[in-house]
Amino acid sequence: MRLVFVGESDPESSGDAMTPLFAPDKPPVSATIFPDGRPMSGDDYLALGVTSPRVELLDGSLLVTPDPTRTHQRIARHLANTFESNADPARLEVDDAVNVQLGPDRMVIPDVVVYAADDRVDDLIIDSAFVVLVCEIHSPSNATTDKVLKKHYYAAAGIPWYLMVDPTARTFALYELAGSVYKENSITKANEVLHLTEPVVVDLDPATLLPD
Repeated sequence: MRLVFVGESDPESSGDAMTPLFAPDKPPVSATIFPDGRPMSGDDYLALGVTSPRVELLDGSLLVTPDPTRTHQRIARHLANTFESNADPARLEVDDAVNVQLGPDRMVIPDVVVYAADDRVDDLIIDSAFVVLVCEIHSPSNATTDKVLKKHYYAAAGIPWYLMVDPTARTFALYELAGSVYKENSITKANEVLHLTEPVVVDLDPATLLPD
């Protein structure tokens, strides 16, 4: 198993070495998943239980990111609330920071998820087959992951819409699935408004939803 750390080095440590951020609140069911060298499976990932930072699984490797900042959380909450207040509750549900399974060994935690209102959706993990839109909010530690790695995985999982939010540039980048890849639908700047018609009819204004 490989651990992939995303974030800044520990200010309490000397030098530039990256300090592991993964600290499970309870030990994994089988500690042998760490030293035996094989990639981590989805079952291994679930056996980790509750973890302190965000821990995601991508093809046998753990992607570990620090807990989001208050600004990051505020943006996610505002976006989720905006989507939810405009979505048809009979068709769609909206959550932030929930587990989404993209494949047997791919478990991610998007910032905002819009998915089908279906009684087959599990409370713990939402299968990507039910997901219609994912949103990721860039931070200095995860921008490349969002733009390249997760963009590829979300497209491969067949999720129709991907919204990337850049609080620094104050932009919304919306991508629409075309075959097995995303094509750019629109880039919305701070003095513009994103008029969504699918999967939710809603206007998203960077000037309102993103902090100065």
